[in-house]
Amino acid sequence: MTNQGTRCKVQGAREEKFLTPYPLPLTTARGFTLIELIVATGLFALVMVLSSGAYLLMIGLSRQAQGIATGIDNLSFAVEAMARDIRTGSGYNCGGIGDCPPPSGATSFSFTNANGASISYSCSGSLGNCSASTPGALQETVGSTLSTLTDPSVSVSSLTFYTVGTVKGDGEQPHVTIIVTGTVTYAAGKTEPFTIETGATMRSSDL
Repeated sequence: MTNQGTRCKVQGAREEKFLTPYPLPLTTARGFTLIELIVATGLFALVMVLSSGAYLLMIGLSRQAQGIATGIDNLSFAVEAMARDIRTGSGYNCGGIGDCPPPSGATSFSFTNANGASISYSCSGSLGNCSASTPGALQETVGSTLSTLTDPSVSVSSLTFYTVGTVKGDGEQPHVTIIVTGTVTYAAGKTEPFTIETGATMRSSDL
């Protein structure tokens, strides 16, 4: 009886030992204070404002470059089309006087294209010929049909033709130099100046 009672006590002590929970360690971790949250939020807002400003600046520069490129591409296409037709044409006439070598030049040029049509190029502003005060657009006249070659964003202030070798038998192949100056308008009235120069030599024989 004594042994049995002893075993019961031992067994009860063991069960009590295993059922007793271990004491949990005290933690020293703490959350953010209100001041820390305010400082962090302010820094985040400052970074976002600076990033937004840089992003908007990049968008503006991209639009500016795109507007300038569009105007210059349009002008380059028009001038190259003029040079291509002049190159394959004949009967060059600069300003109605034939040759117009540097430094005089002329503001108009006419010739006969490869299809036999009479073509002339000029720059027409609001008061006649183009100038810095009255810029205009490049124009092409085919027969009696007048058409504009440049985009409204391109303002041409000067169109000059220099021509040599238009007299038959002078031993010089006809050559035309075209110089165009003006401005390209972009982004709410802002302008960018330009100067484009190209040349064309008549392909057919001038003997």
